[in-house]
Amino acid sequence: MNPAMSSLPPTLAVFRPVIEKSLRPYIRIQAQIDEDVTIIQSKFGGLPYLPTNVDYPVDENGHPLFLLAQINCEDLPELEDFPQKGILQFYIADDDMYGLDLDEPTDQQNFRVLYFEEIDEENRQRDFSFLPVFEEMPFEEKYTLTFTSETGAVSPEDIHFDEAFGEAPHTFFDQFGADADPVRREYRRFAKGAGHKMGGYAHFTQEDPRFEIDDFAEAVLLLQIDSKNDIEWGDAGIANFFILPEDLRNRDFSNVMYNWDSL
Repeated sequence: MNPAMSSLPPTLAVFRPVIEKSLRPYIRIQAQIDEDVTIIQSKFGGLPYLPTNVDYPVDENGHPLFLLAQINCEDLPELEDFPQKGILQFYIADDDMYGLDLDEPTDQQNFRVLYFEEIDEENRQRDFSFLPVFEEMPFEEKYTLTFTSETGAVSPEDIHFDEAFGEAPHTFFDQFGADADPVRREYRRFAKGAGHKMGGYAHFTQEDPRFEIDDFAEAVLLLQIDSKNDIEWGDAGIANFFILPEDLRNRDFSNVMYNWDSL
């Protein structure tokens, strides 16, 4: 038996074949507050690695963006199509929407995803004294990141639940009558869609935004940052970045969908 199935709630045992078929590998991220994070390490917050020939990213008004996350890809366990070298970065604007444009979630005017395939420590920027004190961010601390390989079943909030079970989550769980909500909570804990992660299935407090953009229906979860470890997206929210499989394989991060929602 796949170890990921060992905690399947007995109530859902009859659906074991469907659930087991949905299993996907992903990378779990553990974040720990660390004020001494270095320039090239994997982290949330802090200062970025930037080559000397690359301008610091700014929003549509010319204001510096906040380094939300930096992934040194050499730290990552192997995951299909994800880079194993270089540095991947995620920036967001310092505003009450954290740079999100609900109408154009792939427009990188107020957020940015950058990738540097080669790391050149000799030719990198060192002066970041121009950066402001960021005020509207989901966190204030700096975090060091560690990564582990895991496998998870489709989460009830993810767009792929419908195709795995043949019906929408609310319809599926309604069959349990008065126990619908407890069973759904049990399954959610089992699937482990929430938390900080890369790849696998996503979690939302509202609805998967990929339902709204057909081209992104099969997009890969590039990064998810949850409200935990003193990180807070609005009211216990969660943020996600999605990328098309071909773009991920080609290391093209110019067309990424950014979303965050909260209760």
